[in-house]
Amino acid sequence: MPETQSPVISVENLVAGYLPGVNILNGCSIEARQGELIGIIGPNGAGKSTLLKAIFGQVKVRDGRISLNGDDITGLKANKLVERGVGMVPQNNNVFPSLTIEENLQMGIYQQPKHYAERLEFVVGLFDELKKRLKQRAGSLSGGERQMVAMGRALMMNPKVLLLDEPSAGLSPVRQDEAFIRVSEINKAGVTTIMVEQNARRCLQICDRAYVLDQGVDAYTGTGRDLLNDPKVISLYLGTLGT
Repeated sequence: MPETQSPVISVENLVAGYLPGVNILNGCSIEARQGELIGIIGPNGAGKSTLLKAIFGQVKVRDGRISLNGDDITGLKANKLVERGVGMVPQNNNVFPSLTIEENLQMGIYQQPKHYAERLEFVVGLFDELKKRLKQRAGSLSGGERQMVAMGRALMMNPKVLLLDEPSAGLSPVRQDEAFIRVSEINKAGVTTIMVEQNARRCLQICDRAYVLDQGVDAYTGTGRDLLNDPKVISLYLGTLGT
């Protein structure tokens, strides 16, 4: 990946939080270039999920800048971000349980319904399991299957950038492996991906580059391989993050 390539998405010195006067992010900076898989790891309470929510317009940004292909998108609402090519898969409540899988996928592209057939073909090509079960209600699915539907719905709008919040959370070890394989396949299909993940070792094994967040700041950054072998990162974070 050429270092000179302009970032698709750039977060500069972001300060953000939920409550007045209380910041969770304290000057956090990250970037992702075209086609990269970026991992975000760190201890509980470091601001990892808050970072994704701030990018996706769900947390108030108090200072700093978020840009998409050079355009300022700081503070835009989620529907406007989806229009511009940013998708997000939250950790919880990420499907409409009373709707079928097919209806969930339709909800993902309600802004561009004429592209439904073409995008459905792409999504079921990635997630073959969904193809045979489109009429099944999402509420009857397992956690791993719901995650697949949620990813598929976010991909229906053909995003430039996909934000994933803890895709392996709450899954069995086998389903966790499947989730990481799906993330890699999405990324290999050309989608720039930013993944927050508690299973730090597994995250670092598959990502191109990663950022370690601590107390709302990017404390360390490097390739996944470099961070996996960095003595400081191992002693401070990997001992307690994932296995």
